[in-house]
Amino acid sequence: MISRSLRSACVALSLLAPAAAMAQGEAKPNILYIVADDLGWGDVGFHGSDISTPTLDRLAREGAALDQFYVQPMCTPTRAALLTGRYPMRYGLQSFVIIPEQSYGIPLDEKLLPQILKEAGYSTAIIGKWHLGHGDTKLWPRQRGFDYQYGGLIGEIDYNTHKIQGVTDWYRNDKKLEEPGYVTILLGKDAVRYIAAHDPAKPMFMYLAFTAPHTPFQAPQEYLDRFKSISDPNRRTYAAMVNAMDDQIAAVLAELQKKGMRDNTLVVFHSDNGGTRSAAFAGQIETKGTLPASNGPFRDGKGSLYEGGTRAVALANWPGHIKPAKVDQPLHVVDMLPTLAARAGASTAGTKPLDGSDVWQTISQGAPSPRKEVVYNVEMFRGAVRQGDWKLFWRATLPAKLELYNIPKDPGETTNLAAENPQIVAELQKRIDDLAKEMKPSLFFQATFKSYLGRKAPAPVFPNDDAFFAGGD
Repeated sequence: MISRSLRSACVALSLLAPAAAMAQGEAKPNILYIVADDLGWGDVGFHGSDISTPTLDRLAREGAALDQFYVQPMCTPTRAALLTGRYPMRYGLQSFVIIPEQSYGIPLDEKLLPQILKEAGYSTAIIGKWHLGHGDTKLWPRQRGFDYQYGGLIGEIDYNTHKIQGVTDWYRNDKKLEEPGYVTILLGKDAVRYIAAHDPAKPMFMYLAFTAPHTPFQAPQEYLDRFKSISDPNRRTYAAMVNAMDDQIAAVLAELQKKGMRDNTLVVFHSDNGGTRSAAFAGQIETKGTLPASNGPFRDGKGSLYEGGTRAVALANWPGHIKPAKVDQPLHVVDMLPTLAARAGASTAGTKPLDGSDVWQTISQGAPSPRKEVVYNVEMFRGAVRQGDWKLFWRATLPAKLELYNIPKDPGETTNLAAENPQIVAELQKRIDDLAKEMKPSLFFQATFKSYLGRKAPAPVFPNDDAFFAGGD
């Protein structure tokens, strides 16, 4: 029998292997990080959906389908967690999303993933949705580590006009654009153009952040025609939006192949939260009819701390480096920064204390996850934490509610076991309360109260684009 110390030494050596290989001159991988917006866990082919997603299905089949990949329950917090490697409660982005009339963003003293990778020699590009600060140019992507930017800065826009509340939200490298086209197709084409012009001798980090299938439900007729068999108009359009995104991902992968970059490109894909099941989280542009997203066997959806809001459809693919398998181990989006930094041979010096850890052995080989705790979120009115099999959801506002679930046995969260397990409830309640003591005040509520007290009429907040662009970076 192998001794515990020898086993620990073997694990340590396996974790150091990527850095050792990098030191020996192995080429740094390109990283294509794709995020969908409000995609339901059950709305991809490899989870049994009737929506056609052949590209994603192939990536999952030939790579790792990540069956317990956790994110935050809404858009802004998840994207912040990804780019910082830290829970959003650490810096005030734990609640809701940044709406058009708000001017705050991810704090400037947080060091972001593109900055880390840029220091390691990567060219860095964001193509798509930002949603981490638009009211001050210092908060924009190119000021936060991205060499190139194309797409929207806010969270929700019309897919054809690129407007929200009558204001265009469409930019390239800090300059507003007025151009025709369907958002999903424009993003895919721009990603293809970027790759075509890229020098393969330099590693590339592309953050491709689609707005699909977030509301409003809009799709080109050619895609709607593919789903004539779906009777519900919202579900038909939603399916068309997902299928259009899948087509654009296929085009991006084809360009990587054409450039000879595909074999050395790590592809990660996931949604920013679960699919929308409540009208309260459907966005500011009016949506009529039923909400079509499916979160499979999981309870509720976007905005909630149940599994349906926080367990995201996810996969990772890198030919020859990731073992094809279903990985049913808990991972969290905060783990991605240290994991990607390690693959890139990049230093995380200058970041604040990370909540994530390197989970590469879990992703690539299906090894047990080092993550023993999942923090779903902690806010002033609610919190949820999972340790091992047990998850506690605590609604602190009156009427207060405590719900305890054994997630492996009850992933649909149907049977509340709090009354039968008071000791587990007490321990997890204390953990949530301890986390709350570390929590920064919510920037969303601060901005909302300030706006209310000032009786400001809601309107999109943007700096003077022309003056900023003239002034350079």
